[in-house]
Amino acid sequence: MTATTPPTVTTPATSVPRGISRDAMARRAALDIPDGAVVNLGIGIPELVAGHVPAGREVIYHTENGILGFGPPPPPGAEDPELINAGKKPVTLLPGAAFFHHADSFAMIRGGHIDICILGAMQVAANGDLANWSTGAADAVPAVGGAMDLVAGVRKVFVITEHVTRDGAPKLLDACTYPLTGAGVVHRIFTNLAVIDVTPAGFLLREHAPDVSVDTIRALTGAPLTLAADLQVIG
Repeated sequence: MTATTPPTVTTPATSVPRGISRDAMARRAALDIPDGAVVNLGIGIPELVAGHVPAGREVIYHTENGILGFGPPPPPGAEDPELINAGKKPVTLLPGAAFFHHADSFAMIRGGHIDICILGAMQVAANGDLANWSTGAADAVPAVGGAMDLVAGVRKVFVITEHVTRDGAPKLLDACTYPLTGAGVVHRIFTNLAVIDVTPAGFLLREHAPDVSVDTIRALTGAPLTLAADLQVIG
């Protein structure tokens, strides 16, 4: 994987709607986690998913620094500075939680023992390529962390990200221009505007945010977008 010079960003003429909140994005992603799944959450918006386990389901959250079975963030004032996730955010423990060595944590990842990982993204390509660690710029600080291990070893990869950059440029593209984290690894994308599947034919729009039109989502997506036969509004 070689770094490429990022292209000039062109802001789309279409104005960018707010769509749903980051917390709502995390809640929507949580709905697609099956009962009993072992799930790794990336840093940023994905961390919010831990607070949205659907009623009646058990989700076993894993973090690279060596916890299996952590729960939502503690209430303000109840934080334990030694009980944190890989993003250094305070967490709680659920009954049956376990601690283990960092090396054992990565053995779980590389051994295919994690069912789902939920990561942030800088770019996602229509074929499922993921770029989420560097822009490739000469002054960029390498910070891939465990992301490459996760996308190579986990059974299913979800992405949560804003639909466009702060400059209004699409994050969902025909092809990534940033260095890849993994090739063809993403299964489903949750944004503030839509829920989109990565299929052999490209991006498939499953759901759209309330009050956000399909035409607007298409204009803010840098690749063709096919509509699902049962297209729905994000609830």
